[in-house]
Amino acid sequence: MSHGSTLGSICGPVTGGSGADGIRHEAFLYQGDAGFLSATRDFVLAGLAVDEAVLVAVTQPRIRQLRAALGRAAQRVSFLDMAELGRNPARVIPAWQDFLDLGVERGRLVRGIGEPTWLARSGPERRESMLHEALLNEAFAAPPAWRLRCLYDVGQIGPALVDEIWRTHPAVVEGGLGRISSRYRPPGSAVASPGPDPLAEALPDLGVPRVEFAFGPRDLGHVRAEVIRVALAWGLGAERTGEFELAVHEVATNSVHHGGGHGAVRLWTDDACLICEVRDGGRLYDRLAGRRRPDLSLGGGRGLWLVNQLCDLVQLRSTRVGTTVRMYMYV
Repeated sequence: MSHGSTLGSICGPVTGGSGADGIRHEAFLYQGDAGFLSATRDFVLAGLAVDEAVLVAVTQPRIRQLRAALGRAAQRVSFLDMAELGRNPARVIPAWQDFLDLGVERGRLVRGIGEPTWLARSGPERRESMLHEALLNEAFAAPPAWRLRCLYDVGQIGPALVDEIWRTHPAVVEGGLGRISSRYRPPGSAVASPGPDPLAEALPDLGVPRVEFAFGPRDLGHVRAEVIRVALAWGLGAERTGEFELAVHEVATNSVHHGGGHGAVRLWTDDACLICEVRDGGRLYDRLAGRRRPDLSLGGGRGLWLVNQLCDLVQLRSTRVGTTVRMYMYV
C-alpha cells in the first residue's frame, strides 16, 4: 500500500513535506548491513563535501561499520552511541539541539543520522522512540534549517511501526525511492492527523502493582520512603535508589504544586526493571517538557528534565482528565 507520492531516486535530495526554515526530517527504510551503508555513507560524504557539520547517532556496531566505510573521512564526523544516549529517548532532542547550536555558532549547516529503534529495544522503549520522532517535528519547526535522516531496519520492525514511521516523517525513502508522506501532518496543521496524539494515548496496563497509595502535600516524605524501601528490597543499590527517589520526588512535588494538590503512586517490579507511576489530575500543556535543556538563570522548569536524566526510561502522557508519568530503572 502506498503512503505517499514519489519524489524520485535517493540520489537526489528528499525535500517534500518539510519546511525550508526548520528540520528536514526523513525516514530511510533499509535492510541489513548493505542497506545500512546505502542509507548512510553517501549521505555523510555529501554533507562533508559542502563543509556541513555531521553527527551520526547509531549503535556501536553500526558506528564501527560506518567508520570503516568512510575511511579517513570518518575523522570529520561526530558519533554518538544511540544505545547509551537514546536509552531514554527523551534525552535525544537536547543532544540534537546542542549539536545544532554548535553548528550555528561556527557558521556551518548541519545534517544528522539517527537510528531510533533496533531489535533489542523493549516495547516501552520503542513506543517512546516513536513519540520522540513525532516531537522532533515540533521541537525543530523553526529556523535554522537542518537535515535529519532516521534509519529503520525493516527486518527488525513490524507493520505497526512502519505505519507510525509514515505518520511521523514528512518524507520516507523506501526501496530506493523518496516519497512525500500523505499520512504526515506538520505541527499546527488545521488538518487532523490520521492517528491518535501519542502524548494523549493510554499507557498499557501493567497488572496489579506491588505498592499503591494516594498522597497529598503532607505525604511527600512517605512517597520517598516507600520508593527507597521497594527499590532497596528489589536490589537496585544505594546510589541508583537515591537517583530514583529523587526522580519520583520531583514528579510527586509537581503533582502537589501543579496537579491539583494530590496524586497517586503505583510501583511494579520484575526481573528486569523497577517501575514507578505518579498520576494526578493536572494537565501538561508544554509538549516538550523535560526535553529542552533548562535555563539555569530561571528558578523552575528543571523537574522533568532532571527526571529524564536520572531514569532509564520515562513515559509521560497528559489529557484533559490528568497526567501520568512512568519512570523505569533497569537492573
